[in-house]
Amino acid sequence: MDSSKSNQAFKTGDTVKLISGGPVMTVKNPRHFDWVLCQWFAGKKLEQGDFSPDSLIRVDINEKEK
Repeated sequence: MDSSKSNQAFKTGDTVKLISGGPVMTVKNPRHFDWVLCQWFAGKKLEQGDFSPDSLIRVDINEKEK
């Protein structure tokens, strides 16, 4: 996998989610050790995690409310 090519699809501040579902997340660092570092809220708690760029899809900001 050419991760540098995949990571170019995301930039800091993009809203994304896992292809398999889950919460809408915000990209914090798109090149975090060849992974995409994302943050999201679980209730009032701020969570974060590293995800493979191939496992994420961009989400329209208006779609977050659905």
